[in-house]
Amino acid sequence: MNEELIPIPAGAELIADFVNTNELDEPDGEKLRDPDALGAWLGAHDLLPAGATVGGDDLERALRVREALRKLLLANNGAPLDPDAVGELNRTADESRLRVSFDPRGAASLVPEEEDVPGALSRILAVAYTSMADESWNRLKACRLDDCQWAFYDQSKNRSRTWCSMKVCGNRAKARAYRERQRA
Repeated sequence: MNEELIPIPAGAELIADFVNTNELDEPDGEKLRDPDALGAWLGAHDLLPAGATVGGDDLERALRVREALRKLLLANNGAPLDPDAVGELNRTADESRLRVSFDPRGAASLVPEEEDVPGALSRILAVAYTSMADESWNRLKACRLDDCQWAFYDQSKNRSRTWCSMKVCGNRAKARAYRERQRA
């Protein structure tokens, strides 16, 4: 039986890509090692204006936002919601003065008044808001395994996927559970 997969919306893909800039299951999985790497990533995703400067404080802020989003994705996969993560995301939106703006056709979008990295991070939060509004957010999850936590879009019809990969993390989790049952 060939199951048809739910398509991944662009917004969900952007959020997953951002969260996955730190591959927890890899010994050297951090992709945002320095301000230049952050600037390159944000620029490659059209989130940062050309010529914007990125400093160490910007990198620290971006890493906090990334991990706060990861915690929300873990909550989408059954973990308790971390109130500190929510607070971090609210602070980020406040710092850039994220607001509703209407284009000449009358279509509304969330845009930050602040430029550079605070604005780029708020653009990611605006995508999260849009994903919540169109209900694709609930399909965006982080793998339940503590040593993975890879962000993925649950493409199953019943939204029941818990691991990023059944072949890797699913098998690891099942093997651990089996060993624990054998010990008991």
